[in-house]
Amino acid sequence: MLAPSLATARRIVVKIGSALVVDPATATPRGAWLAGVAQDVAALRARGAEVILVSSGAIALARHALGLTRKKTLRLEEKQAAAAVGQIRLAGAWAQALSAVQLNAAQLLLTLEDSEDRRRYLNARATLNTLLGLGCIPVINENDTVATAEIRFGDNDRLAARVAEMVEADALVLLSDIDGLYTADPKRDPSAAHIPVVAHLTEEIMAMGGEPPPGYSSGGMRTKLIAARIATGAGCAMAIALGARDRPLQAMQDGARSTWFLPEGEGRSARKRWIAGSLAPLGVLVVDAGAARALGRGSSLLPAGVRAVEGRFGRGDPVSVRDEAGHELARGLVAYDATDAARIAGHRSEALEGILGWRGRDEIIHRDDLVLLGG
Repeated sequence: MLAPSLATARRIVVKIGSALVVDPATATPRGAWLAGVAQDVAALRARGAEVILVSSGAIALARHALGLTRKKTLRLEEKQAAAAVGQIRLAGAWAQALSAVQLNAAQLLLTLEDSEDRRRYLNARATLNTLLGLGCIPVINENDTVATAEIRFGDNDRLAARVAEMVEADALVLLSDIDGLYTADPKRDPSAAHIPVVAHLTEEIMAMGGEPPPGYSSGGMRTKLIAARIATGAGCAMAIALGARDRPLQAMQDGARSTWFLPEGEGRSARKRWIAGSLAPLGVLVVDAGAARALGRGSSLLPAGVRAVEGRFGRGDPVSVRDEAGHELARGLVAYDATDAARIAGHRSEALEGILGWRGRDEIIHRDDLVLLGG
């Protein structure tokens, strides 16, 4: 099975965690390492590729300066204050590294809401495309100064995947503290085997992520596999590669070990890519086996196949469709609010007018508003 390659990718998103950016001993940027990444970016740009960086590190860069090093966990307001100070330092570090190779850095701060709201999503995409067209290197981070728990990505793996989906990238690279996916945590299981290529994100593969274990950066392997599902579903290849080496992107091109996740083959419209990439569905529709089979054949979701309705959502909101075992089958934009969806669940379409007192759509989610998920 042939893995993708950075050598042929035309648009690349690279995610970099705090542990790679910040020297914990001094709470300052790792200047030499950043310079090496900047050289890698310059080499990719020289052959015509466009590059976006998604970089953590703002809070880590500010904790020492603000006297917040004694606490293991910061309060929300302390994180927001640290982010406000650290974002300047993080942007400055990247601007310095990139300017040394004659590249302009551009900072963008995003929240989950910026990618979940369709208008803001399109605005962010237009800005990124314009910056790339001008030859800039966008440097993106979560906007921790304003984000609360309800509107946060929570990790930059998923933010990077959403950005890759947004800009229709060819490749997403997650630079990590590990050189790819293993059958088990290699720090705990010496028999764990490295997996060089993942063709499909099955439930078995997703289970390899487990829970975030100590020692994994930015939320653990689980978040990286969730990122892979978003990226590959949008037609973007994704790699997990070791970041703690000089010139990590060049090392990948020279054959350093990594894990590549192959993009899904079917094409999707930009709107369906946005639906599939939603990270915050507002509700869940639980469907029976017959409805699950019908969805697999490309049908719309009818009320008769819905067994349970969970969450609070309005008409047009994103919801998750799950089978009775809890497996997520699809995501879509629902045609009824939660109250009405619960009233019509389990009923045939011809009965809906009598139940609701008005004539709505026959489908609870039309197939044009529905995206099947892999696995």
